[in-house]
Amino acid sequence: MNATPVRETDVLVLGGGAAGLSLAHRLAGTGRAGVLVVEPPDGPSRPPVRTWCFWDDGTCGLDGVVSASWPRLRVHGGDGAAHTVDPSPLRYRMLRSTRFEEYVHARLAERPGCGVLRATAGAVRDTPGGAEADCTAPDGSPLTVRARLVFDSRPLTALPPARTRLLQHFRGWFVRTARPRFDPAVADLMDFRVPQPVHGLAFGYVLPLTPDHALVEYTEFSRTPLTTPAYEKALDRYCHDVLGLGAFAVETAEQGVVPMTDARFPVRVGPSVYRIGTAGGATRPSTGYTFAAAQRQSLAVAASLAAGRPRVPAPHGRRALAMDAVMLRALDTGRIDGPAFFTGLFAHTPAERLLRFLDGGTTLREEWSIGLRGPVGPMLRTALELPFLPRRSHPAPRSGDRLP
Repeated sequence: MNATPVRETDVLVLGGGAAGLSLAHRLAGTGRAGVLVVEPPDGPSRPPVRTWCFWDDGTCGLDGVVSASWPRLRVHGGDGAAHTVDPSPLRYRMLRSTRFEEYVHARLAERPGCGVLRATAGAVRDTPGGAEADCTAPDGSPLTVRARLVFDSRPLTALPPARTRLLQHFRGWFVRTARPRFDPAVADLMDFRVPQPVHGLAFGYVLPLTPDHALVEYTEFSRTPLTTPAYEKALDRYCHDVLGLGAFAVETAEQGVVPMTDARFPVRVGPSVYRIGTAGGATRPSTGYTFAAAQRQSLAVAASLAAGRPRVPAPHGRRALAMDAVMLRALDTGRIDGPAFFTGLFAHTPAERLLRFLDGGTTLREEWSIGLRGPVGPMLRTALELPFLPRRSHPAPRSGDRLP
């Protein structure tokens, strides 16, 4: 009987999504050798093309792969009132997964002992001085990969127990209109001029690329995803009845589900094994954004390895997670009006401060000033009951999900 082939590396990254690629990119940037990324081969197990968005002040070092950016942001209330803000020096940015993937793969190819392995990763086991992962090559043959450190970004099969679990689920169209209909300088983050579901909230999302080309999404925060026909119906209504796009063509579509939960995601799951990305709690519970947290975490990991002290910090601070837990519970119970809550944040908070708040970068004093402008009574009631609520298990979102 033939022994399973073994491949060895210093750092093994499982999963080539936003978190896995970001970590590999940052490690390559420190000049590190021996970094191997395991990505699924082409086929049904490989995620579709995705769009990732975040905001920053231009210091992320990814300008060469940013597909588009916007200096102004807009939120439409349910009453139709528009609130346009300038978060300078921050800008809202978009990356496409294919472009980022090509960029990171090229960087890895330049480093000795670095690269990408197309295989399906399976179980991970601790070994003396490291860990190893069972992998299956595209031809079905087995392969074991051993490493000193393993960073696992693959989606979880089940979410940790939580008091509240909502889903951010959506479908988006890249549309081309017959006539100019968009302002490429303004991104619509939340447009509440859509029918609201009985439970949760719904909004439109528009990222103009040119005057006649944009990504238009229909998004819900609720407990259960919709069917694809239901998303299509909602998108068609939004494009025609709300945006008034007239004649347009749908070039491509994207669909995904992101968990919004107050579950506790362990980062270290073995002596040499760490979880990163959504699996490690990088998704901000109150917004569903993940990419910026993945960058911060990846930079910290790369710096710690360069210093010879492996460390993976928690993606979000305890205070931010505590506030998110209150907001999620208040929204899930219907104690707060979701559209009014988010519209109020943009209407009454300086834009740059609000985005720092959503990234967990504000001071306690700033957070108090933001909180006092919201529904204090319902939030306080929710905060008082949270410690007494049990944490329950929930299924993980369906496969094929994408990060925002």
